[in-house]
Amino acid sequence: MTVRLNPYLNFREEAREAMTFYQSVLGGELTINSFADFHASEDPAEQEKVMHAHLVTADGFNLMGADTPNSMEFNGQSGVSVSLSGDDEETLRRWFEGLSEGGTVVMPFEQAPWGATFGMVVDRFGTSWLVNAGPESQ
Repeated sequence: MTVRLNPYLNFREEAREAMTFYQSVLGGELTINSFADFHASEDPAEQEKVMHAHLVTADGFNLMGADTPNSMEFNGQSGVSVSLSGDDEETLRRWFEGLSEGGTVVMPFEQAPWGATFGMVVDRFGTSWLVNAGPESQ
């Protein structure tokens, strides 16, 4: 039996663009299904919205996302961060820089008091990322 904890990001109408962006930064295989694919909405304006997107990377990450239906309240990604960590500083730096494109660096990717290299960024879709590289990142 397998059990996983997967981040599931919500967007208003940017899920396809955001998930494609995350694939360009993190790599992996991305599947995207629209509301039309599942006959999940009668609203013609929602047919091309993303009902479910799933990115699976070679590193074993599972990142999911969807567009919020027009009839539902949308709160964005406030109050939650996605954390990337490990001991491969070069890869983590590349991901940090990629996620920073068009976003806002909250804390530069540099030496942290706990000995790791750490940075914080809010990407151009409003998702907050924490990136930590070092032996303490386990």
